[in-house]
Amino acid sequence: MALPLVATGSAGAASVDVWEKVAACESTSNWDINSGNGYYGGLQFKPSTWQAYGGTAYAPRADLATKGQQITVAEKVLKGQGPTAWPLCSVRAGLTRGGDALDIGTGPKAAPPRTQKVSTPAPAKPVRAKAAPAKPTAAPPKGTYTVAGGDTLSTIADTERVKGGWQRLYEANRQVVGDDPDFILPGQRLAIEGTQKRAARDRTADAERASATAPAKKAPAAQKTEKTAQKTQQKAPRKTQSAPKTSGLFAPVEAGPSTPYRAAGASWAKGYHTGVDFPVGTGTAVKSVASGRVVSAGWGGAYGYQVVVQHNDGKYSQYAHLSALTVREGQNVGGGQRIGRSGSTGNSTGPHLHFEVRSGPGYGSDIDPLAYLRAGGVVV
Repeated sequence: MALPLVATGSAGAASVDVWEKVAACESTSNWDINSGNGYYGGLQFKPSTWQAYGGTAYAPRADLATKGQQITVAEKVLKGQGPTAWPLCSVRAGLTRGGDALDIGTGPKAAPPRTQKVSTPAPAKPVRAKAAPAKPTAAPPKGTYTVAGGDTLSTIADTERVKGGWQRLYEANRQVVGDDPDFILPGQRLAIEGTQKRAARDRTADAERASATAPAKKAPAAQKTEKTAQKTQQKAPRKTQSAPKTSGLFAPVEAGPSTPYRAAGASWAKGYHTGVDFPVGTGTAVKSVASGRVVSAGWGGAYGYQVVVQHNDGKYSQYAHLSALTVREGQNVGGGQRIGRSGSTGNSTGPHLHFEVRSGPGYGSDIDPLAYLRAGGVVV
């Protein structure tokens, strides 16, 4: 969580519902999260922020404190630094200064009082739906799809085999989804049959155009005469050409790197940049650098939406801050296959792709990603 210093203003508490939405955006409402990226708890506190605003009176780190204690400390951060302490998620959750004082217990985490229980609001996190949809009382109409927790337009389009992908699905359901295709909610009912019928019409039209331009069939007698002539001709042997074999690796995006590997900085948990950044706009296609198996596809805390692929050589590649995912955990992917779209989710200063290569599955086993690509014939 980046915490720029800003001038203090009039202070006031945010509602519990708003803090729940901030946590849903920052950590998928996991108040005990410790992913090893230097940020802790449901609201993703840095240790220095947690200490500066009195959090160590409750626990050494935010992930070891109760939800109520984390919100209490967050109120102090909000008073001192304003909503920009959570630059992305405050906007999405509607976090502002002002409101009534909260009555949240701050007792020990092991035995929180019953009065600490708060209601879980409707999800506010864009891109992926967080909460499970309500169970329908009747079967949905044929040709529709009811959005479930974790769905995106990309995954729905792939599952339902929508020709034209998520763009066609969005066009057919713009009135339901709204202006932001990355914001869908559990329980929304999307029209699937209409997009498939439109695709079928497109295929029929293509076939008709191809038929109109194809050469007319020859009469049977003419075909027989032509075949006889072909048999009597002395033809030179035809040289067969095999499809070119592809080897090596692929670039994750078509762009040059910006922030280099191992750039020093106190904002990173290890004291240096564990990957390399590629400055690309939101929605840019992100490709797997080699074939392998997807071992992680979803929210990664400060990394935002991410994909991690295990390759045949035992290395792992990570693609972070994505705006959309097009693969699932456990799926096999090929080298150069699109696995998502770039974005600015998680703790990000702007749209870009954070790319890492690791010798093991966990954080901290990073190796030089550009050297890895160069070894596979890719120079970026």
